[in-house]
Amino acid sequence: MSLDAPVRPASSARPHGDRRRRPVSRRWLPYALLLPALVAELAVHVIPMLVGVWMSLQQINQFTLRNWTKSPFVGLHNFALAADLASPAGTELLRSFGVTLAYSVIVVAVCWLLGLAGAVALQKPFPGRGVLRTLFLVPFALPVFAAVITWRFMLQRDTGLVNTVLVDWLGLTDERPFWLVGGNSFISLVVVTVWRLWPYAFLTITAGLQSIPNELYEVAEVDGAGPWQQLRRVTLPMLRPVNRVLLLVLFLWSFNDFTVPYTLFGAVAPAGGDILAVHIYQSSFVTWNFGLGSAMSVLVLLFLLLVSGVYMLVSGRRRGDA
Repeated sequence: MSLDAPVRPASSARPHGDRRRRPVSRRWLPYALLLPALVAELAVHVIPMLVGVWMSLQQINQFTLRNWTKSPFVGLHNFALAADLASPAGTELLRSFGVTLAYSVIVVAVCWLLGLAGAVALQKPFPGRGVLRTLFLVPFALPVFAAVITWRFMLQRDTGLVNTVLVDWLGLTDERPFWLVGGNSFISLVVVTVWRLWPYAFLTITAGLQSIPNELYEVAEVDGAGPWQQLRRVTLPMLRPVNRVLLLVLFLWSFNDFTVPYTLFGAVAPAGGDILAVHIYQSSFVTWNFGLGSAMSVLVLLFLLLVSGVYMLVSGRRRGDA
């Protein structure tokens, strides 16, 4: 052996088996890290959803609840009863659907407008901007139950702060209106939900504004565009990907909301606050008809899946055309 021959490093002398074992172990590492989340998703969402679908096909009521695993199979009878507009259950479900749809559309529109206005107003730095941003996020950071309970006390007819301000301080009306019963319950529900959700829209749009280059605004200003033109021509087009996700999330949250109306009105909500989540709760836990309540839940799930699919399809086509 010649002394001038190059000396190979020690790593080159390793057997080929070691090189093959490492990629295999690394290949399974992502799946091992995802396994706890997958198990939790199955236990919290998928399995209860499948059980709910099974319950919608059974006759589970106060007579069969004791041995509900062996309840009679009725097929699509619960779905037919919920969709029958001639029956009391179908009529009430349709009315609750209309209330929920109007409630969700108004909440989404107002939250988005307030969030956009707040984010645009605080886009440029000025003294105290950080304090205002923190204050705007307080409603979203508070626990939902504690915040809604506070609103419930404020909306009381005789001792509530809202009537004290409107009647005693401002004198806008002679009589103290009811806010938690009657037609005003819808307004109360919308106000409380908007107060709680609009900071999320503000936070999301603020994050989206950070990705817009300042050069675009400078060029638009040089071209003579005012604030309104900059909003229409620069801000809104650049925020389309953010708004696409934000509007869908707000709609799903408001349409499925149960905590706010249940805490605000109780187990039996007035007609103006009878949204689908509370209506299904009443059908299941008040009248003890869990089969019918499960069928209503499945119908709501199918509706939301349809809305989400159509929304994403239309948004994808618009993005492809752009």
